Amino acid sequence: MPITVEDFEAARPQLLSVAHRMLGSVHDAQDAVQTAWLRAAAGRGSQRIGNPAGWLTTVTARVCLDELRARRRRGEAPLRADAIPAVQLSADEAVLRAENVSRALLVLLEQLTPPQRVAYVLHDLFAVPFDQIAQVLDGTVPSAKKHASRARQRLRSPALVEESRRAADREIVEAFLAAARTGDTRAMIRLLAPDSVRDADAALLPPGARTVVTGATAVATETVRFADRIRAICPLTVNGVPAHLIAPGGHPLAVLHVGTGGGQVTRITLRPVRPSDVLTARAVP
Repeated sequence: MPITVEDFEAARPQLLSVAHRMLGSVHDAQDAVQTAWLRAAAGRGSQRIGNPAGWLTTVTARVCLDELRARRRRGEAPLRADAIPAVQLSADEAVLRAENVSRALLVLLEQLTPPQRVAYVLHDLFAVPFDQIAQVLDGTVPSAKKHASRARQRLRSPALVEESRRAADREIVEAFLAAARTGDTRAMIRLLAPDSVRDADAALLPPGARTVVTGATAVATETVRFADRIRAICPLTVNGVPAHLIAPGGHPLAVLHVGTGGGQVTRITLRPVRPSDVLTARAVP
């Protein structure tokens, strides 16, 4: 057999990382890597492969490409976080934190075509050369480069208007969110306007919870209850407007808009994420 068990186990962590970025799920990544190993084990050749890790990366990427294309044929939209089993969501969140994966990038990758996503992940995230990517895509090197270039263009955020004003607003918002992550009620109250309002969709709240909360103290106290969600946010522009996407495990759940005025947070709006939100999301420059 050209690939040994030792070769596979040595490459396995890297293969899982590659597959996770491509498929957006630890569970799916594990399945893809296992399929790659089964294909390697089924090989009948006896010639030793000079670069087992590279060979396994190519096979794993092809498995992921097939899965991405199958999802597109089935018309599957990215699952919202609340539609994913808690165990799987927890596993995905653990990988994001352990490997310092960009939560925003995982969300944005869903916008790409299968070849674009494979080319971008392999080249831009894992420095795989384009000749190897071309083999994965069954194409040419120029074609592989074009897929990666188009991916970068789709992920790039257009320049925001009134950037100087919005930069000051973002400082206030980020300070508030930093306090919310740690449950620092006093800091939140200082940053909130006295008549601030938190308006949330009932579907995102526990049964019986108030959808509208008014007043700095009440908003800060209520925000503490959702610190775990605040820790799962990533800054993006949605429909051209600065926002934060709550995405536990890299799976979209809700869009958070934080309004400011007079140097304070005046309004917090929380709405379930829609497919159009994900499609229009861009990285914050």
